Amino acid sequence: MQEVKDNITINKTTDNDGVIFMSVKNDNENNNDNNSSENITILAIESSCDETAVAVVQNGRYVLSNIISSQIALHTVYGGVVPEIASRKHVEKINYCVRAALKEAGVTLKDIDAIAVTYGPGLVGALLVGVSEAKALSFATGKPLVGVHHIEGHICANYIENKELEPPFVCLVASGGHSHLCIVKDYGEYEIIGQTRDDAAGEAFDKVARAIGLGYPGGPKIDKAAREGNPDAIQFPQAKIAGAEYDFSFSGLKSAVLNYLNQAQMKGEEVNISDVAASFQKAVVDVLTEHAIKAAKEFGYNKLAIAGGVASNSALRESLEKACADNGISFFRPSPVLCTDNAAMIGAAGYYEFKKGVRHGMDLNAVPNLPLGDRERRFHANTNN
Repeated sequence: MQEVKDNITINKTTDNDGVIFMSVKNDNENNNDNNSSENITILAIESSCDETAVAVVQNGRYVLSNIISSQIALHTVYGGVVPEIASRKHVEKINYCVRAALKEAGVTLKDIDAIAVTYGPGLVGALLVGVSEAKALSFATGKPLVGVHHIEGHICANYIENKELEPPFVCLVASGGHSHLCIVKDYGEYEIIGQTRDDAAGEAFDKVARAIGLGYPGGPKIDKAAREGNPDAIQFPQAKIAGAEYDFSFSGLKSAVLNYLNQAQMKGEEVNISDVAASFQKAVVDVLTEHAIKAAKEFGYNKLAIAGGVASNSALRESLEKACADNGISFFRPSPVLCTDNAAMIGAAGYYEFKKGVRHGMDLNAVPNLPLGDRERRFHANTNN
């Protein structure tokens, strides 16, 4: 099946085991640099959760191929990602994805200048598959190895479709495991000004979706159900943290939804699922939007970007787009398919790390809790700077 959206062509096939295989390509990706000797081509690998992804990216912004093997169908029956199943499936698919990415890009390993790979954060078993593959390819070819932070990859997804975007800018990162508000000071340099104190936004989406019977994955299903509901039907709380105005907290909101459902059940009242979804989503979106706009204005930045799986939420995109327009702030967002886990974003981030002189050795290991914004993490690597 082929789908064309926002100038991106997505070819989808489903394996016998239910794994969705996606070939993602931007129809407008033409690197007009005729001096090919100056081009830097990165083979990128991403396996931090339940997508086995491999891409070929040139000069940090031009995607030659972006292969994603998604395991959603496998994990849906469990209501969430099962780490051991995810790891085994990565082992089965990783070589196939590498071959497919090289073939679609029309290159061989000889044409690759460096190999970039996500080494954290994420599920340790899943990360190890990608790291091991990247190390093996680096060892066999002699190509430099560059470890990439998964969340930095999400932020760098903005460079792929927004060629004009340059640091500094404010970026809101919202995903299943992370809710960060950060200042992108330069390529690879981040200052965290706000983060979640408990549940991440995407985690709250998944838990609420399960509670109201929508199932997994929660984000897209709540987004869809909310379109049929009234966002003002239920007034759910929006947490503010004293002394930490840019931090987030979604645990109380999740509990408020659960309490609402339990009280309705005890009273024998019928619950309008669409209204619950819309009201919950509004509470999340309002907080994310308010914090992001306030940070951009108070820190003096006129550019705001979003990143991560929750950045594909239609209500959040519409809210931030309007708020940015009202406040004279330029708004940047990747296409939804580049908000979810993919390797093109890792190739973009890997390019800028490579340009900084970052090189990793065969001792590179998976770091499931790798921090964002901590430059000391580069003790794993050698740099030429």
